[in-house]
Amino acid sequence: MANPEAKSGSSLIMPGDATSTCWSCGTMRAEHFCSACGKVQPPVPVDYFTFFGLPRKLSVEVTGLEREFYQLSRKLHPDLYSGAEAREQQWSLEQSSQLNDAYRTLKDPIKRTEYLLRLEGVELEEQSKSATEQARASGQVKKQVVPPDLLEEVFDLNMQLEELRMQKKLGEDDPSLIEEIGRQKLELEEKHEALLEELKRDWTEWDHAVDSGSEEERRKIRDKMVDVLNRRNYLRNLVRDVNEVLESGS
Repeated sequence: MANPEAKSGSSLIMPGDATSTCWSCGTMRAEHFCSACGKVQPPVPVDYFTFFGLPRKLSVEVTGLEREFYQLSRKLHPDLYSGAEAREQQWSLEQSSQLNDAYRTLKDPIKRTEYLLRLEGVELEEQSKSATEQARASGQVKKQVVPPDLLEEVFDLNMQLEELRMQKKLGEDDPSLIEEIGRQKLELEEKHEALLEELKRDWTEWDHAVDSGSEEERRKIRDKMVDVLNRRNYLRNLVRDVNEVLESGS
């Protein structure tokens, strides 16, 4: 499938490229198979959107994506090439692996957004607990970045969590404290969901900016999505930390 909106610099198959003709019959090749002889083609390093013939937009018709995935999965399955040349077997394996990675990323709206931002040269703040612990183990200072508007709320919540940890160690759970922490957790979950709705609006704006060709609009929306994702990741991990304390034994 063609990708009319891929950015320049993507590894597309273009006339005159070494990869633009079929290795077997020499005719112009399609992206995954030769349209003339049907032979599987060597993988070309393209982004996941291009692999599925999609523009770099965030509103993806998942049903169509799934249908294309299963069609390609059947055609690229390594078992079909068990009697083929060794290089064809290898190419089917590599293309199948690329297909699976692309599908897993694009079918999930959050992963899709994070992936597109990486293609745009943006790295999100690492908010994961594992990254924080790994950094500490290596002697680095790694702290999760608190969104400014949550500073006071997070400070109070962390104080309450520390108090509850101490109580649990002493076997003296305070029901009122647990209830208050539970209430705050619900508020955090509501904020987390609200950010998803905000992100959905950003997806629509991004797609419009792609259509208009406005780099300035793309930059503004890109920055908005980065902020929303960082806030959302922080809230997700904060809720996880609260659950760990609430569910821990004495």
